[in-house]
Amino acid sequence: MYHSYNGLDYSMSIFVADTSSLKNRGFMFAFTSSPYIITTWIGGPLATRFYNGAGFRWGFGAFAIITPIVCTPLFVLFLYNYRKARNLGLMPNHHTDRTTLQSLKHYAIEFDLVGLILICGGFALFLLPFSLYSYQPDGWKSPMIICMIVSGGLLLIAFALYERYIAPTTFIPFSLLSDRTVLGANILAAALFVSFYIWDSYFSSFLQVVNGLTITEASYVGNIYTIGSCFWALVVGAIIRWHGRFKGLALYFGVPVTILGIALMIHFRQPGVNIGYVVMCQIFIAFGGGTFVICEQLAVMAATSHQFVAVVLAMEGMFSSVGGAIGSTVAAAIWTGTFPQRLQEYLPPADKADYVSIYSSLTTQLSYAKGTPARTAIERAYGDSQKYVIILTTRVERDIR
Repeated sequence: MYHSYNGLDYSMSIFVADTSSLKNRGFMFAFTSSPYIITTWIGGPLATRFYNGAGFRWGFGAFAIITPIVCTPLFVLFLYNYRKARNLGLMPNHHTDRTTLQSLKHYAIEFDLVGLILICGGFALFLLPFSLYSYQPDGWKSPMIICMIVSGGLLLIAFALYERYIAPTTFIPFSLLSDRTVLGANILAAALFVSFYIWDSYFSSFLQVVNGLTITEASYVGNIYTIGSCFWALVVGAIIRWHGRFKGLALYFGVPVTILGIALMIHFRQPGVNIGYVVMCQIFIAFGGGTFVICEQLAVMAATSHQFVAVVLAMEGMFSSVGGAIGSTVAAAIWTGTFPQRLQEYLPPADKADYVSIYSSLTTQLSYAKGTPARTAIERAYGDSQKYVIILTTRVERDIR
């Protein structure tokens, strides 16, 4: 479901880029994301209904049916324009006499299959141990953990060497990455997603356990970033349309506001703090994020010709996905390295034996009533773990600056 959404979002981005000028593109990109301002409010109640009714499996099943139906109009529009272009003779004829095996070899080279295997396998083997190490008796010294990290690192090095010296068709166009604007925007995209997935991981469960919110209420607070960033992106797009500049917005507004919002969470994302302060931090981060997203996409498109727009947007999406994977992995490593230990330290003696079930189950955590010693201990453990997460996120945002 996640990958199909990425594909749809990418297709929409290319469609917008092809049908708008660079000056208007920031606003148009923001406009395509504006439905989130409305649809985000549906997620919480819908999740609650599925959770209390048909179950989470039907939540996935329902959208496996809904998504194709909703996307049909866009598919018909693309198909209509494709046939129109073909009838006008604008589409090149790709007829070949290749056999099936020759076609498989051809597309394996064109899509850089070897490079994809190397980079996917490398990141999977390198990042996965950060989530698994706490489950091994020897922790980081476990032979499996060491082998996975070393193997993943070697595969990533092999990917870089293969792409640079061997690959007939490169997965990452090094000629485009040599442009400082393109490279900087891609690094910014990766860093932003590293930061976001670090602080956002376990945020929903934190809101339910520590702040006592329901699933619906937690979804409202958690989605303030989505709503706020999509709304603010429209404002940023309009400013860029009027002013014609985007670098200053990112450096002198986006970065400081984001750092302020995340740094404040070090103090406010703790037990006993009014939920209003958490909402305030989310609003700050949303304004910063809405600025960044538009500016980074415009940066990669402004630095290259129109024929490479699809390539640079794909690269930006890849860097974002890699950054998200790294952020999720780092958050999981901090969580597994701090939360269980804090539970063992804070839980009352009568509940210490149950720390494994408490650690692994949100339902178990919520089963303890607010104000009881066990629930207070769980909330303290959440607060300690979140403090480490937010401090690291603040450092990532500072490095962006």
